[in-house]
Amino acid sequence: MSIEIRDFPVPDVLRARALAWMAAEDAGTTPEPAPARPASTVMLVRDGEAGQCPEVFMIRRVSTMEFAPNMWVFPGGGVDDRDADPDLPWAGPTPRQWAAALVARDESQARELVIAAAREVFEECGVLLAGPDEHTVVADVSGSEWEAERQALLSRDQSFAQLLIRRGLMLRTDLMRARAHWITPVFEPRRFDTRFFAALLPQGQVPDDATTEADTAAWVRPDDLLAELEAGTAMMFPPTKVCLEQVTTCTSAASFLVSGPAVRVIMPALTRLADRDAVDSDNGGAAGDNGDGIVMRTELPV
Repeated sequence: MSIEIRDFPVPDVLRARALAWMAAEDAGTTPEPAPARPASTVMLVRDGEAGQCPEVFMIRRVSTMEFAPNMWVFPGGGVDDRDADPDLPWAGPTPRQWAAALVARDESQARELVIAAAREVFEECGVLLAGPDEHTVVADVSGSEWEAERQALLSRDQSFAQLLIRRGLMLRTDLMRARAHWITPVFEPRRFDTRFFAALLPQGQVPDDATTEADTAAWVRPDDLLAELEAGTAMMFPPTKVCLEQVTTCTSAASFLVSGPAVRVIMPALTRLADRDAVDSDNGGAAGDNGDGIVMRTELPV
């Protein structure tokens, strides 16, 4: 496996903390990192216009969110305790196969991550990766009854397993693919250990913007959103940027699902550049623009 080194700028809101962390490291008194919460996120994709790369359904988090305000993200969230329910009806690759694809600790963890991914994409945008058998998918999950199901999940009045069992459905894990595994850098106060999945939009289903966590939810063309990022009119985390860049190399949603390197753990590390005049392509200019020459260095599989 080949490795590409990428340097990403430290966000302004975290720069003081990054400097303090590196100073502590230099003094031999590095603090204990915050625990990284297991999480799953889903890149929901569909074919774009003729000759264009696939489109991705994304949400922009509201400005009042405590974590990642105004950031463009994929639907997702933390693993819930009830995602471990062994009774959830399951179709597709086995938990053992998923554990290998996700580089998970064990089959139980892999199962929870896959279930969390499917649950979150249903909660946040109303897309249900499930069907009455291993060959079909629910065609329409719009309407008040399905909205009530989503609200019951969000309020924890029911688990995802309870929803599927009552509806006579099974989770179609074969509709998803493992894409990446990113862990938040150790210096950040709020950390996640996140698996990224990709899934085709099921025929007949339409994602919506009903989530209260977003002020915008829409299909985006990766090239357009990446251009907005470079222009400073959009914000996203490095994992989101890298994943969108990978979409731009494909000509169809189906080809994207089967493309990409094997999953490996990626965790950016604070690094002082030896040459403060070095150009950082992910910063749009000189890496030492802020006078400290600190970046988040990342080893990416290619």
